[in-house]
Amino acid sequence: MSPVKTDTPRGAPSAAEPKRSAVSAILLDAMRRNMRQYGMLIALALIVVLFAIWTDGVLLQPNNVTNLVLQNSYILILAIGMMIVIIAGHIDLSVGSLAAFVSAASAVMMVEHDMPWVLALVISLGIGAVAGAWQGFWIAYVGIPSFIVTLAGMLLFRGGTQILLGSRSIGPFPEGFQKISTGYLPEWGPDTNYHNLTILLGVGLLALAVFQELRDRRRQKSFDLDVLPRNLFIAKLFALAAAILAFTMTLASYRGAPVVLLLLAALLIGFGFVMRNAVVGRHVYALGGNQAAAKLSGVKDKRVTFLVFVNMGVLAALAGVVYAARLNAGVPQAGVNFELEAIAAAFIGGASMSGGVGTVLGAIIGGLVLGVLNNGMSLVGIGTDYQQVIKGLVLLAAVGFDVYNKRKVGS
Repeated sequence: MSPVKTDTPRGAPSAAEPKRSAVSAILLDAMRRNMRQYGMLIALALIVVLFAIWTDGVLLQPNNVTNLVLQNSYILILAIGMMIVIIAGHIDLSVGSLAAFVSAASAVMMVEHDMPWVLALVISLGIGAVAGAWQGFWIAYVGIPSFIVTLAGMLLFRGGTQILLGSRSIGPFPEGFQKISTGYLPEWGPDTNYHNLTILLGVGLLALAVFQELRDRRRQKSFDLDVLPRNLFIAKLFALAAAILAFTMTLASYRGAPVVLLLLAALLIGFGFVMRNAVVGRHVYALGGNQAAAKLSGVKDKRVTFLVFVNMGVLAALAGVVYAARLNAGVPQAGVNFELEAIAAAFIGGASMSGGVGTVLGAIIGGLVLGVLNNGMSLVGIGTDYQQVIKGLVLLAAVGFDVYNKRKVGS
């Protein structure tokens, strides 16, 4: 019997092989463009799994997950602002001292001068804006490097905190002010053994996230850009939905979503939209990527830099208010090392030393990596001395990974 002939020559690739090669190329390109963010997401997941096993599940208990949010809220707020500052090609060493100064000022206004807490909150944010404008003026319009200006600001605001408080603590605060950091959404609806309002918000967040993913995919297709294959995109949506629903149900099984979590979500969505879609966000990226080219393209570099530091001042003030509300007192030691935690969160989350690279979501991921490390190591009894060593190594590894990727691309 003669062998059956085929149309495909022996050794020639089948029609499926080019298709598989194209899929692999798309995946590799997506991983390459988002290496740091995907890497940190994977690292965060591995850290969570490691400590969940090590602590016999204590890490993922609803009350501990809620504590993770409350304990790291002010660092995450600072990390968002710090990420934007670093993207613009600058650094801010004053945010911890400014947060301390604002927390002290708010305590003096509410406790010693009986000022309504809402008015004190507005004035506190105004103080942050003025402080950011002061530093932004010297950096943007006078031309003094941000490292020097914010180092001077760190000393100035720390000294101002000591002048306001001395060695005393001032408190307690009105109940409404405390709820900024320690409050929860109210109960609503029938008794279901879960917090109904939190579940509704989680479903809304899920719908928003899916809509955003679908819109981004549609936009990429309209520009003839490569997108993930359909099956992988659906798998990504399922993974995203599972993560959001698991987090929502965990919070809903305890006391519901903390008020400060809603504040963080609003900041993440708002600043994420501005940095992705608004003109000023694109100008920040352009300025950090190549200042000379940005100026030639019409970017008003001085104004953009000024606004970046005004924004950082407001977020530092907000972090100080949240921290004071959590402690229920203004204390002289507030804000110590906050700037280092925020800078570390930004770099771990994908910021580049040379500027022009990073995302607001990356700052949140970096902050959560540090927060889970802190919480997990405390639960298993690792001392603070070893905790500092481990966090230092994580930061060094993240920045080293960035440097390695740049050299690999440049070679």
